[in-house]
Amino acid sequence: MVVEFPNYVKVDYTDGKGQSAKDYHGLEHKLEKSIQVVSDGLEQYESPAIMWTGGKDSTLLLYVIREVAREKGEEVPPVVFLDHFAHFSEIIEFVDKWARIWNLDLIKAQNEDIARLRKRGGQEIKIEDLNDANQKEIQKLGYKEQSVIVDPDSFVGNHLLKTAVLNKMIIQNGFDGIFSGVRWDEQEARSDETFFSPRHDLEKYPPHDRIHPILQFDERNLWDAIWKYVVPDSVEKYPVGHIPANYNDFPDGISIEDVPVGPKYFEGFRSLGTEKGSMKSENKPAWLQDLEETPERQGRAQDKEGIMQRLRDLGYM
Repeated sequence: MVVEFPNYVKVDYTDGKGQSAKDYHGLEHKLEKSIQVVSDGLEQYESPAIMWTGGKDSTLLLYVIREVAREKGEEVPPVVFLDHFAHFSEIIEFVDKWARIWNLDLIKAQNEDIARLRKRGGQEIKIEDLNDANQKEIQKLGYKEQSVIVDPDSFVGNHLLKTAVLNKMIIQNGFDGIFSGVRWDEQEARSDETFFSPRHDLEKYPPHDRIHPILQFDERNLWDAIWKYVVPDSVEKYPVGHIPANYNDFPDGISIEDVPVGPKYFEGFRSLGTEKGSMKSENKPAWLQDLEETPERQGRAQDKEGIMQRLRDLGYM
């Protein structure tokens, strides 16, 4: 295990401090900043990794990293997908499919102890049945009950199924920087993040940095980038500027199966968490909704519990 953060990394941890999405005017300005942050990240970190959920934010992040790596003639860093046992099946299928198409070095990580117990979302586990590592993680939280529900939308469940799993991946693979698709505007606990964010407190997590290339995007900019760049660059003969109004609104020879946009967004979901913890905002595609006047994450159970700041302090994204 890394006992201290490596001294070869020289980044500006104040870059972005006190800023918001409004400080970056227009899509091109936002993308220029993303490219600069990714370029610096690939240069500074010897063993970076990319967090990919299969959602819109991390898919844009992945696109920018792939493009910068291609320009530099470098390999795309490993891509980590955290399987918390409560995903929409469509998300799992989407990740597997596009990992193959894009030839990604995909690492699927899960809490193997909970998997061993064959427990899934909503099921109860006795603390005494968990292995020593998981029991220690629970002790960190000050949790005193005798059992825990396998629920990634809860504080304890999220820590065991996501944060602890990510920290284990960092240790096992020696990752020194984690590219993450968080944004300033999506959740209050992330509004004070910087483009390079240190996680060096050994008592909380294995020392590493978080790299946030798309902090400056808002939801509208993000969808604009996906339909203007991500999709046309990924789908042969896709017309730049075409934004589908529904599942079937594609040019001849192209279908929803051909585009790197998760199908749940076409159904009206704007933010994808767990299958039980996410709800549609409207019955029309996410990008056609009123993104400016309605909350993006209104259907996310995790946010309703007000636990994001505590999770962030423990190493959550």
